[in-house]
Amino acid sequence: MSKLEQVLILDPPSDLRFKGPFTDVVTTNLKLKNPSDRRVCFKVKTTAPRRYCVRPNSGVIDAGATVTISVMLQPFDYDPNEKSKHKFMVQTIFAPPNVSDMDSLWKDAKPDDLMDSKLRCVFELPSENDKVNDVEATKAAPVMNSAKGDGSSATMAAAKPVSASLDDTEMKRVMDECKRLQAEMSKLAEENQQLKDGIRMRKAPRIEHVTTNSTSLLGRETSAASLPSLLVVIAAIFIGFFLGKFIL
Repeated sequence: MSKLEQVLILDPPSDLRFKGPFTDVVTTNLKLKNPSDRRVCFKVKTTAPRRYCVRPNSGVIDAGATVTISVMLQPFDYDPNEKSKHKFMVQTIFAPPNVSDMDSLWKDAKPDDLMDSKLRCVFELPSENDKVNDVEATKAAPVMNSAKGDGSSATMAAAKPVSASLDDTEMKRVMDECKRLQAEMSKLAEENQQLKDGIRMRKAPRIEHVTTNSTSLLGRETSAASLPSLLVVIAAIFIGFFLGKFIL
């Protein structure tokens, strides 16, 4: 009996490409699509299990469904002259009606029931254009952050409506806050006007009272000042009368 052909559709179909630099974890995705009308069990194996982390590395794919596998390459010292010999294999088998113990399923599976696909690993270094773009993006980020921090409040307020970071909920909250501040300013202006009117009304009777007292006092001082003058005139008349009488 010939070996069964792989039922799953793999994307990518033959190569798993990892793009450096490899100083950090590099992740690539592998999609497994089940075009059949039966459930399919899968298992992902590699020739270098210590160098990769695969999630999920096994499972069941329903009929017509697709599963995405994340293959994470651990950091290492990359040598461009060294050719990669790492390989992956996706092994599959049609799931029985009631599958519960996956370990027993794979252990008891017959070789003729197994299907598999092999993929090789390809390591790539970033091109010069990618490096330039990364450097420019790194330089541009601090400049943009600085511009945001140094901008005036008016500029920031004008920039908010076109900012992609403000969603409808946050925009509504900002508008409500502006309306609340405007209402408080109007209330404060009204209270300030009331205080001014009260002070003006209090000053008016006081000024009138002071004016009345000043007028009365001025009248008294005028009367008091005119009294000695009148007495002097009367005394002069009497003296003149008596002197004239004696002389004549």
